[in-house]
Amino acid sequence: MSNLLTHAKRELDLIGLTEEDEYNGMMRKHILHMISEFADEGHSGFSASYAISVLSKLLDFKPLSPLTGGNSEWNNIAQYGDDTTLYQNNRRSSVFKDVDGSCYDIDGKVFWEWYKDEDGKPFKSYYTSRDSRIEVTFPYTAPDKPIYEYRQSDAEPRSPAQTEKGII
Repeated sequence: MSNLLTHAKRELDLIGLTEEDEYNGMMRKHILHMISEFADEGHSGFSASYAISVLSKLLDFKPLSPLTGGNSEWNNIAQYGDDTTLYQNNRRSSVFKDVDGSCYDIDGKVFWEWYKDEDGKPFKSYYTSRDSRIEVTFPYTAPDKPIYEYRQSDAEPRSPAQTEKGII
């Protein structure tokens, strides 16, 4: 048994992904199968890192190269009357194009604001909205993480002044 497979079994045990539960057992079997296949390929060092990087992106439906904005990258997903069409990029599902040709990524920003729970303990609340869109120009490579931005919501009661570290 490879070191990778031994490591995987130990780690899965530690998070409770064991064979004892039907669903967990099935998931464990699938994960260990994929790890075994990877280990059988004999990767080490650079080739393992490269393969993991490419596989991770592909399994997460992310493109391996920048989006071009070319016609073959778009699917018409909505038609509203004669003059309003919405297109979705088929290589990066968070990228859209309006009929006027303007393009945006809906995963561009995540807003945050501090709140207090019933016990008065502060917690950071995250949300997205239409304003989470960022403009896209091509070629486009989506950032690894969205922009996190403070934004006071319209929720009542209004939250007090705050900084990244907490409520002032």
